[in-house]
Amino acid sequence: MSNETFCVVMTTFSDESVGEKLIHSLLNQKLAACVQVQSIDSYYHWKGQIQSDQEKLVIIKTTTALYQAVEADILANHNYETPEIICLPIRDGYRTYLNWIRGETQSLSR
Repeated sequence: MSNETFCVVMTTFSDESVGEKLIHSLLNQKLAACVQVQSIDSYYHWKGQIQSDQEKLVIIKTTTALYQAVEADILANHNYETPEIICLPIRDGYRTYLNWIRGETQSLSR
């Protein structure tokens, strides 16, 4: 079964209030069916130096049709100059779960 109409969008945040605002915005607008948050240590190059931060990884379950709206919402609510926003396709999955994602996210025809 091919389910390329579904995707996972990933972003990170370090400020709890920014994270709460971002998560609630996505869910309230039905841009995401589910948002999972995990504590991580991030190491990265930024402006010529190696940096490290304690962040939260946000895993957003949505549809590919909503990706642009999800990206715009993250950018509108994020405080990073260049936030991580990565979209990964869901190639296959448990049909009942994928139908739940479809049912819990907004339809573009609305």
